Amino acid sequence: MTDVQAQEAARRKVVNRLRRAQGQLAAVTAAVERGESCRDVVTQLAAVSKAIDRAGYVIIANSMRECVAGEGETELTAEELEKLFLSLA
Repeated sequence: MTDVQAQEAARRKVVNRLRRAQGQLAAVTAAVERGESCRDVVTQLAAVSKAIDRAGYVIIANSMRECVAGEGETELTAEELEKLFLSLA
């Protein structure tokens, strides 16, 4: 797999995760509107949060790979990557 193919695969992975999170968030909104139990709403909300976090981790991991390889449109310093990574924690 070429670098371009790997980047495109990673981009699709992120988009899929974000779309899944978007669907989960719509389910949370509907659950709140229906007055579902707090437990159900919080469980669904946790799933949304986890999906978004994972998308962020994939984005940062890809940036790290590009940075180490000396590629990428905008180079990030190690400190910037660390700050981005920790912002998800």
